[in-house]
Amino acid sequence: MKLLFFFLSLGAARAYDCPYCQPEQVHIAFGEKPNDIVLTWTTFNDTQGSYATFGKEQLTDQVSGYSTLFRDGGQQRRELYIHRVTLPGLDYDTTYVYNVGSEFGMSERFSFHVPPKGNDIKVRAAIYGDMGNKNAHSLSYLQEEAERGSFDLVLHVGDFAYDMHDDDARVGDQFMRQIQPIASLVPYMTCPGNHEEKYNFSNYRARFSMPGGTESMFYSFDLGPVHFVSISTEYYYFFQWGARMLFEQFAWLQEDLTNANQPKNRAERPWIVLMGHRPMYCSNSDDIDCSFEYTRRGIPFIGLSLEPLLKQYGVDVVIWAHEHSYERSWPLYDGKVYNGSLDHPYTNPGAPVHIVTGSAGCQENHSLFNATRPGWSAFRTEAYGYTRLQAERAQLYFEQVDVEQGGKVVDRFRLVKDRHGAYHYD
Repeated sequence: MKLLFFFLSLGAARAYDCPYCQPEQVHIAFGEKPNDIVLTWTTFNDTQGSYATFGKEQLTDQVSGYSTLFRDGGQQRRELYIHRVTLPGLDYDTTYVYNVGSEFGMSERFSFHVPPKGNDIKVRAAIYGDMGNKNAHSLSYLQEEAERGSFDLVLHVGDFAYDMHDDDARVGDQFMRQIQPIASLVPYMTCPGNHEEKYNFSNYRARFSMPGGTESMFYSFDLGPVHFVSISTEYYYFFQWGARMLFEQFAWLQEDLTNANQPKNRAERPWIVLMGHRPMYCSNSDDIDCSFEYTRRGIPFIGLSLEPLLKQYGVDVVIWAHEHSYERSWPLYDGKVYNGSLDHPYTNPGAPVHIVTGSAGCQENHSLFNATRPGWSAFRTEAYGYTRLQAERAQLYFEQVDVEQGGKVVDRFRLVKDRHGAYHYD
């Protein structure tokens, strides 16, 4: 009755003249709080309305949102309508069902689970970058795990579809359809990569809905014992779009990390995990970024190096992609290793740990490593796969899944700390 009244309240139904109004590419993300869930989807006609119906077992409630016309920068200037609805203040530790659409067509029914409330919960994440709509080796494994309820969120660390703007953004449409079985179930949190640069990152900015009001380019959010931070490394490379956002991001990051390190906040959320696309450290043989990285060393004559912020604010783990491989560092700062001890390098280490996880699979295939592994590199593999994180107040536990070996875990480590905050060394 409630839903019937809702649709009747819209007035007399308009004549159906909307051949491309069926919702597709449905995905979700965290809003400003873990129990605010943002629903995003696409249509190819203007539906003159955007609605979501939802409930704990049945579709008993409804919320309206809005749509934005996105015009791709390609020759055809294709037009898409990107719809957004926020479901605010949901009950914690609760599963909801939902569908989205308009009076011209609703999607199938999906579901998601709001994480439990508090800072002592266990947080489980899938982490990867560089997944294309072709050669996406990890996709079926990720879908299966998402459907089993293995993840509370996904971190996609840049480079989507290869590329979203290709074929007048049709490749982007196809990729968003491919990830829908994952992204409609689990908050799909992102950062931009170099493959999103075309037309000033317009496909990325239009299609994703991250918190913070910066069009998904940089933001942070809290979940359980972790403060997650997402940045754009691409501001350091694509100056044709202007340098203003580079300075704004740097100032924002300092402020965000300062706030995360307030004694009360750091006590509640001891772990800080930062992600950005291009790595500060890698030992691959086929990319100049491994020999010089602007985010690590700063831009000539400008500066804005990010690595000192990792030390100053005690960032625990830094997650990168870009290289189509997996590499785990020892605790590392300014090229030097600061292990906790000889026998327990990841117990109370003296520097952040760097993880490169860009091997989800794309048409550019593997990134090869140099023949000699540098002393700071603890483990590396060129195989396709993805990373799992399990975060608890007492520890962060990481695994690397090798999908070329049928989902075998080929690397694992446990980061343990009894103190958090700035690292102190010369």
